[in-house]
Amino acid sequence: MDETPTSLAVREALWMAVQLAGPPLAAMLVIGLIISILQALTQIQEATLAFLPKLAVMGMVLLLLGPAMVGSMRGYAVGLFDRIVAVGGLP
Repeated sequence: MDETPTSLAVREALWMAVQLAGPPLAAMLVIGLIISILQALTQIQEATLAFLPKLAVMGMVLLLLGPAMVGSMRGYAVGLFDRIVAVGGLP
């Protein structure tokens, strides 16, 4: 099956989105599960108890993984622009 440059770019964009969104979503899932278990055990149903730890963990994940995410996006954009130029026929 011959892939067109457009379908290749869309497939790579979707894979990049999965790679970039995966770690923060996994961290939020784990923290949400831990907070839910804690709330069920203690019967404390406070909305801020669920929100604030998620906010703190998301901030830490983005601080730790942010440079790698930006590097991945930059690499994808450079490759995409190079392919656009190659398809367009410019030197």
